[in-house]
Amino acid sequence: MKILLVILSLLLAGLNLDAQEKAGTYRDELPDIIMDGSSSLHIISPEPIRYVDISTHDVVGDLPELNVLRLKWVSDSAKSLYGGSGGLGVVTVIGESFIAQYRLHYAGGAPASAIAASFDILPRHTRPLHIPVELTTPELRSHAVRLLSRHNAKPIRQASTYGIHADLNNVYTVGDLVLLDITYHNATNLAYDIDELRFKIEDKKITKATNVQSIEIEPIWQLYPHSSFKRTYRNIYVLKKATFPASKVLNVELSEKQISGRTITLRIKYRDILDADTF
Repeated sequence: MKILLVILSLLLAGLNLDAQEKAGTYRDELPDIIMDGSSSLHIISPEPIRYVDISTHDVVGDLPELNVLRLKWVSDSAKSLYGGSGGLGVVTVIGESFIAQYRLHYAGGAPASAIAASFDILPRHTRPLHIPVELTTPELRSHAVRLLSRHNAKPIRQASTYGIHADLNNVYTVGDLVLLDITYHNATNLAYDIDELRFKIEDKKITKATNVQSIEIEPIWQLYPHSSFKRTYRNIYVLKKATFPASKVLNVELSEKQISGRTITLRIKYRDILDADTF
């Protein structure tokens, strides 16, 4: 009987040990990345990177883009002189919804064919994080691309001035976010160099004796960066859902870079947002 109890206790202890081991990720389970001192390594993330930890002073890094981590091995004189290989610790990358970790190794004198210039973070390298995010960047991009494929026969709102025409094509909501699909048309022979696009909640009617109350809203994301356009420019802008009374409108103001540049304002009523479609 005592022997059976001992065996049972050993089995339970083994099960507990297995459970503890599965609760974590160990270094020998991490994917390996080999580096040398002659070039940088670029780790490409499918999402904007929120946090990076490099567990060694032999490697430095920065974020040249929101979703790109650039690493450089700062080789010391001994390693540079004698070559060899060894471990450089662990690099941790945290995105909007995942964590990924890699073991870094240096390889002095390794052939160029063995050294990666860039490294993609693949789904199998990641573990999910339960961080409260309205929508991840890939999800926003997916919704925006779906909007681009839709064409309304009649725009919801329009504005025209100085040969520039603005159309509000679609308004969609997802969760607490509002997606605005806006197209600008240039009927002139002069290219339009975009300076900035501003979103402001302002009074519908403005008189000289009235103090203008303006609340500016920053988009949290847009599909394309601003640039110049010769004929047509279409983009998707994502705003946090905001409420405003019927006496106010959401003005979308596009301005040109030149000092005497053209400016066009597209006025969006609150009813347009209330009547928005949903994904």
